[in-house]
Amino acid sequence: MTNFGFGAYASINPAKIQTPTSGAAKPAEDNNPVAKGVSDFKTAIQEAEKAAVETAVTGADPHAMVEALANAEMVLETAVTVRDKVVEAYQELLRMPV
Repeated sequence: MTNFGFGAYASINPAKIQTPTSGAAKPAEDNNPVAKGVSDFKTAIQEAEKAAVETAVTGADPHAMVEALANAEMVLETAVTVRDKVVEAYQELLRMPV
């Protein structure tokens, strides 16, 4: 079964990750700060998208939409800053003499 969506996160990650349903132990991803950051990013973007749609369709509270969009913008700026630092560190490693 294919999972399609119109959300901003769907364009980032179109494949739905299947988790094992057996009684096996969970992997150590719970302690992974990168996985937590991606999850927080996904949640913020989805909440902003939901608030924008609700405001456009039902005329919900525009202040909630502005707050959700500001939060999503802050999370996005943080993600871009982290990405830039990782790329910068990688470039520094490439410049090191062998």
